[in-house]
Order: sequence, then structure tokens, then C-alpha cells
Amino acid sequence: MVAEYEIKKFMCEIGKRVYNNGFVAANDGNFSVRISQNEILTTPTGVSKGYMTPDMICKVNMKGEIIQATGNYKPSSELKMHIRVYEERPDVKSVVHAHPPYGTSFAIAGIPLTKQIMPEATIFLGCIPIAEYGTPSTHEIPDAISKYLQSYDAILLENHGALTYGGDLLAAYFKMESLEFYAKLMYHSIMLGGPKELSNSQVKDLLDLRERFQVPGKHPGKLCLNNSCTNKEVCASKTGAGKDSKCDCKENKVESNKVESNDMSALVAEITKRVLNELNK
Repeated sequence: MVAEYEIKKFMCEIGKRVYNNGFVAANDGNFSVRISQNEILTTPTGVSKGYMTPDMICKVNMKGEIIQATGNYKPSSELKMHIRVYEERPDVKSVVHAHPPYGTSFAIAGIPLTKQIMPEATIFLGCIPIAEYGTPSTHEIPDAISKYLQSYDAILLENHGALTYGGDLLAAYFKMESLEFYAKLMYHSIMLGGPKELSNSQVKDLLDLRERFQVPGKHPGKLCLNNSCTNKEVCASKTGAGKDSKCDCKENKVESNKVESNDMSALVAEITKRVLNELNK
């Protein structure tokens, strides 16, 4: 069993990676590690994740109550979101929330990452939906992400950022890196005229590989297939429809293709404007 102090040191190391990679600015972002049935180590609020030291890490219980904290350091204000993930996903031992520029730009533009464009993204992430906007530090965000937790290990947060989680802190962090790389490739491929998507046959082969590799965690699976939708929540995420709206992904896909072929320049211009605005903040 890894000593608690060693976990705190590693949290500080991940904090430096998150900060140095530009996934957060100033004091933004937060992550946590569940170390027992009722104990969570969490980053402090109001502190740059690139400059943390082990003594700053706080320990709380599953109700968010402080068990241990040094000086004036307080647990992350987004702790409710982390606890919801731990409650609904017993397999998860770590949660990472950040604001990676490309991924966050897609979340701001309201564009989920649903196109299958490269094998690694398909195998390890699949589709990435957008959870509806919620006010930070309230129960609105936990409620918004809840519907996606059983099928995804990565979620975009509308006008907010991204959330990833996994069996340990490194796995959760790597999923954040993968999400951002996926979003970056998607953005650049759109700028070059639009991505060439993998075929259904190719996607099925990749899903078979995932099964053979026994990759841990949750995955949307067949929902990644083009022109496929068997989950109203995913369909709602793709189209902006409400939870109880009629789901007809074939129709939605046709409409989407019209946008891609007939109005690509406008789409590229709008995405570029929103990305630049976000990067210049």
C-alpha cells in the first residue's frame, strides 16, 4: 500500500504537469484521490496547481467534511463533483478537473467530441459528451454529469472545462491529456477542410481490440459507430435536444452532414473565433 505522504507528493507532481501543459491558469482546476472507503485527498482551493506542496493537500470524508488540513488551506470548492463520481463509480479512485484550451473551446462552442478520427481516441475514450452547464461549487454540476458516468470516463463541461477519472491518478490525468490531444486534432482537421472519419468497420475492429486489451474503465462502445445512437442522452448531447426529446440519429446525422458540406467555412470561422477568444482570456 502506498504511503499517504507519497500520494500527496505525486499529486503535486501531477499538479505541475497540469499547470505546465497549460491545462489550467492561475489557481484553476482541481483533482483528488480516494485512498479508502471514506477518505479522499484533494487539492486545496485558491492555490496554483503548479506550486503545491504536500502539506497543502487536504483530507476529507465522503460527505466533504474536513478530516485533516494544514493552516488555512481548504478543500477544493468543486469537491461535490468529485464525490458524485466516487459515489456512482466505485471503480474510480481519482478524478481530474481542468480547463484544457482545445477541449474547453469545444465545450464552449457546444460541440461534443463524437467523431472517430484516430485509433487511440476510439479505443481509450470513444465519444466525449458535453454535460449541461452548472454553477461551479453547487450540486448543479454533479447532477449534470451523473447521467454520463456509467458510459464515459471523460466528459466536457459546458462553458466550463473537462472532467476525467480512472483507477488511479496517473490514469485519470492521462485521460485528460488524451482528451485535449483529441480535441486539438479535431480542431486542426476542421481547419484543413474537415476530418476523414474512420468507417464503422474500422471502429468495430478497434472496439474488439479494446475488449481484447481488457482496458479498464467505462466506454460508450457501439455508440461510437457513425450513424448509430441507442442512448437518448448521447443523442441529446449531440443535437442539443432535451432529455425526453425524440431521438433520431439518422436524421440528425444527415442534418449534421449538411452543415459540414454546405457551411464548413462558417463553422470553421465560428470555432476559430471562440478558440481565440478563450486563449486570449
